[in-house]
Formats: sequence, C-alpha cells, structure tokens
Amino acid sequence: MSRVETRTKLDLEKVIFIGRTYEEYMDMFLLSEEELKGKKVLDCPSGACSFTAVGQSRGLDITASDIAYDHSAEDLKAKGQEDIQHAMAHMDKAKTNYVWKYFEDIDQLKEHREKALLDCTEDMKKNSERYTQVHLPSLLFSDNEFDILLSAHFLFTYADRLDLLFHIDTLKELLRVTKEEVRIFPLVDLQGNRYEHLGHVIEYLKDNGYSVKEISVPYEFQKGANTMLKVSERH
Repeated sequence: MSRVETRTKLDLEKVIFIGRTYEEYMDMFLLSEEELKGKKVLDCPSGACSFTAVGQSRGLDITASDIAYDHSAEDLKAKGQEDIQHAMAHMDKAKTNYVWKYFEDIDQLKEHREKALLDCTEDMKKNSERYTQVHLPSLLFSDNEFDILLSAHFLFTYADRLDLLFHIDTLKELLRVTKEEVRIFPLVDLQGNRYEHLGHVIEYLKDNGYSVKEISVPYEFQKGANTMLKVSERH
C-alpha cells in the first residue's frame, strides 16, 4: 500500500459515517416538500444522510457536501456499517440519554440508520455529481449559489473540539453561499447541554444584519435536542 493510500485509510478511520433519513430531516428542520420545491438546497455536512437521495427522487434539487466524499461509495458503505454496529453496541448503556418516541427501540433505530446509509451510498454511485467533498470552514461554492442550507449534527454538537472562532467562520461561509436561510440542528452538544457560546453566536449574527430565530421542532431523539436555529437576512 502506498503512502497516499495509507493516509487515506487513516483519514477515513477518523470519520464517523452515520446519517439520518429524509423523514428525520423534514422533522428536524420543520420542512415541507412544498416549501422546498423550486429551491436549490445544500446539505452541509451531510455524512451518510439520505436527504439528498430521497429528496431528488421526489423532484427536489439538493446537493450533499461532506469531508468524507473523496472516498468511494463502497468504502463509505463499509465504514458506515462498522460505525452503526459500534454505535448500537454502546446504545444500551446510553439509552437514558434519549427519548424513545421517534424510535420505539434500538432495533428500529438501527433499521433507520442502515436505510439512510444504503440510500445515500447507492445514490452516490448513480449521481456522484451531487456529492461534493468540502473542508469546513471553507466551501468552493459561489456566493448565493443555494436558496436554503441545512446543517445537522455538526455545529454546536461538537463543541468539545470546534472552538467559537471555527463556529463563526463556518457560519459566515454557510451564509455566504446561501440566498434565503440557513437552518442548524440541534443546539446542544453531545452531552445534551445547550451550546455554551450560543448567545455569542446569535449576538454576532444579529450585529451583522441577520434575523435569528430559535424554533421548536417535532423531533427529539437526543434529550433536549428539539429546537433549531433559523438564520436569514433581514429585509
């Protein structure tokens, strides 16, 4: 194995490739298909989520972007299957950190995670142009290229490893490529605590001319993760 191949394999080992379903996205972000029709939508970062795959099959214009997308669909599928097995094996100990209404039990959760992974990786093979590798906080897209941007389980979630400056820089970039609005879910970290600098982030956005709303959504799996942030330019 060459040095480049070795590095690539190690890089993939650092990625957790688990995703949510299209239906979860619609609930997490309080969306309807009607409001997405005719819009250009970016999912960033999208991981193993099936939002792009299923949305496109329903006539929506969605682009997926993630740091992992320089790997083949088959490699990502294998990594995702490993990650799902690992996550489910540890879920029993952490069951009390979750609300078991959206999913009845661990088996049903696993089914949804596997379905998202399969839909995502199969679509990557057929529509690879819809899956773009990105390295946040930088995006290679043009200014205002998308109407709506959705960002799930990244900002705020990984507060222990992404500092406030990274959050601000990433938000600036997400807003740069978006015409209408950016929606971010959830507003808590991996421990279920509200992001400690959320007030600073909201203040920064408002000071820079954006309208910011925290909105309750009909989705709560991780305890306390039941609101999203909607950011749009003031008119």
